[in-house]
Amino acid sequence: MNALTTSLKVFTIDDIMNEDNKRLIEVAFPLKQVSLGDMSELPEADLSWHVRAWGRWVLDRARRELARFYPTYASFEVPAGDAGPVCDGELKLVPLKDDGRPDIDALNAEYDRAYLKDQSNPRWIAKPTVAYLWARTVRCKGCRATLPLLKTQWLCDKKGKRVRLTMQSNEEKNGVAFGVEDWAGREEPDRDGTMSRSGASCPLCGAIMKMSDLRAEGMAGRIGQTMTAVVVNGRKDKQYRAPTEHERRMAEEAAGHVEEVFEDIPFGVPDEPLPGKKALGMRIPKYGFKTWGDLFLPRQLIAIGTFIKKVRELAQNRLDGNNGDWLEPVIGFLALSIDRLADYSSAICMWHNSKEQMAHTFSRFALPMVWDICEVNPFSELTGDYRSALDWVSRTAEHLSIAAENVPPPTASCQSVCQLEKKDIDVILTDPPYYDAIPYSDCMDFFHVWLKRTLWGLSKQLDDVFESESGPKWDEETDDGELIEDESRFGGVREKARYAYENGMYRAFQKSRSALNEKGRMTVVFANKQPNAWESLVAALIKAGFVGDGSWPIETEMMVRMRAHGSAALGSSVWLVCRKRPKTARPGWDNKVLAEMYENITDKLRGYWDAGIRGPNLVWAATGPALEAYSKHPAVKKADRPGELMDVGEFLQHVRRFVVDFQVGRVLSGDGEAESVGDLDDPTTYYLLHRHDFGMEPAPAGAVILYALSCGMSDSDLAGKHDLVSKSGENYTLKPWQKRKGKKLGYESRSGAPVPMVDMVHRLMHLWRAGDVREVDEYITERGLMHNELFSRVLQSILELSTNQERSILESISNHLVSGAVRKSPKKKQTGFDW
Repeated sequence: MNALTTSLKVFTIDDIMNEDNKRLIEVAFPLKQVSLGDMSELPEADLSWHVRAWGRWVLDRARRELARFYPTYASFEVPAGDAGPVCDGELKLVPLKDDGRPDIDALNAEYDRAYLKDQSNPRWIAKPTVAYLWARTVRCKGCRATLPLLKTQWLCDKKGKRVRLTMQSNEEKNGVAFGVEDWAGREEPDRDGTMSRSGASCPLCGAIMKMSDLRAEGMAGRIGQTMTAVVVNGRKDKQYRAPTEHERRMAEEAAGHVEEVFEDIPFGVPDEPLPGKKALGMRIPKYGFKTWGDLFLPRQLIAIGTFIKKVRELAQNRLDGNNGDWLEPVIGFLALSIDRLADYSSAICMWHNSKEQMAHTFSRFALPMVWDICEVNPFSELTGDYRSALDWVSRTAEHLSIAAENVPPPTASCQSVCQLEKKDIDVILTDPPYYDAIPYSDCMDFFHVWLKRTLWGLSKQLDDVFESESGPKWDEETDDGELIEDESRFGGVREKARYAYENGMYRAFQKSRSALNEKGRMTVVFANKQPNAWESLVAALIKAGFVGDGSWPIETEMMVRMRAHGSAALGSSVWLVCRKRPKTARPGWDNKVLAEMYENITDKLRGYWDAGIRGPNLVWAATGPALEAYSKHPAVKKADRPGELMDVGEFLQHVRRFVVDFQVGRVLSGDGEAESVGDLDDPTTYYLLHRHDFGMEPAPAGAVILYALSCGMSDSDLAGKHDLVSKSGENYTLKPWQKRKGKKLGYESRSGAPVPMVDMVHRLMHLWRAGDVREVDEYITERGLMHNELFSRVLQSILELSTNQERSILESISNHLVSGAVRKSPKKKQTGFDW
């Protein structure tokens, strides 16, 4: 760190000093150690301190140019009084100081100190803007009015606080006028927003604009936006109000400054093309958005552009001279802070009305079409502003500095692993692309366009990295590049995309194997619920000459991310450790390999279960230890079928089924020591797994597909042949017993196989609710359920997982069986039931 200190001492304290930076320095360096009064040079400090300090330098200079575009208003209030959620009193524009900060003292200059000291006296109180809320718009095809496209009218909807956006026809009858109302204690409105899954409804004439209409309007460039409300920071909580005409005018005026701001920035306004309409996870191009710059409102563009200009000024003017070792780190981290600001400053950001905070662009790895836009104020001093971005980045710099202490300097290469020439490596750690799950390179381009505009010209090495228009994609000529199973990159041919992914993974692992020494290990980090993804990964590892040596599920996923809410998205990544398979390894036999696999993972499963690992995580956690038995052979022959091999997919199916049987055994035993599943049928096995992990709530498709395949079925079998689930979007939900009403339910199986036990349980529930005990007894007797121990355990397990009326009926049936009160009755003609 001394090199940084020496190189930066050429600046005086006045270069970066203001009130905020004084507080910053005083926190970093206690006053007993540093006297700010007689200090003429910067104190000795680490990288993270300088990132914060120079980030504040950038912030102060950006504010001076941008502050007028983000006006602050004050309301006349009593400081000691209660402030409601709606800021609806008289408002006055707060004048700006020379540094761009709002000058609330100027508004209260007419009051003396004694008046202002009394907190019961009203005065002007600044309400800094947190964010501006917008709605996209189109022209209604019915009345030709401007139709606001709103998913919801709730600005805040949480316990004890409800604020709603209102709409009514404007004076010209060509659109709507917005208002903001406190909705606490009021009845639910008849409608919420103008948007639904099928399209938009005009609030003036009721005409319906289908999604196809909206896409057509977008492709024609006729989707606009209008400001609907402003979120401000009140004295105690966030407040909401309608935008002023001045605020609308400042937002419009920003459009005229975009070209000016980007005039001296390399590459100008981001005009690099977005991914195509068929690209994985990319929805916004379907609505006419063509370039990365299209993702931003004009004011967002001039804000990001201004911050870039100030960082570049710092790099070109303030850090000139003998700063070789520290020029790139400081500017590099400041460039990352701009990227983080951009993530919170696109027109794909939304307002979370239940949390009263904004969601960033990449709440998930996709670019969806967002109708309700949240535009952050970069100077709000709350989540999403530049100071928040700077704080996150400086903390990262601090953590990295600590991690780098007393270790050799790393060597980082920007190249494909297939170009790796090093040998005798001890460890290779890789987190490979997740099959068809995440379009990393497409998402990366969002940040790539801003990084290259910030860093271009700083060094030849960086210029080489950012020379291309976008991040690395698949290169047909070199047969190398990003590996992803995305057919849009291969002319829409899925087979070609799959081959490129699987063959590319094999070549990458093969190159890694040749780079390892004989005792070296490669660790592969993987988190994907799709069986096809695992089969491709494992097949590539085995083909490349690796043996699975062990695995650990490690919680690596943030549970606050959007994908984690209300879903069973994998909370853990599986860390799969591999060693080089000896060249002398011989083929194995399937019966011996499976026996060894069962022995290897039995104890592991108990340990994982006791550690709280459940659901899909348990299946994938067991894959590593199971793999050793299979992967230590270059091929596995079938003992009873000469000339045939057991491929990876078949082996992993055995692993999944073994794990599933273990889980169901635990469910049947009430999470105690696993009981033998015996001959439990596949649909009931699936039902118990799903019910145990997700209850009657929606379950994500990945987990459903995994469990279905583990039980020898498909997700379409579950919904069709077995009538166990219903699908909505990307989720599946178990059908309640009341909705499984087929006449043959419990009498015949739709698949022609023996009747599943879950069907028998649900048929008994229908019979019991009908009130005819004679029918119940006849059903139990004919199917020998009275003394069927496995059926009793299934019934008890479903009972334990149930609530309310369902639980009451199941308890009655269970008591009826246990009491031995089942009576034999004359056989009567089966009529079935249709509820």
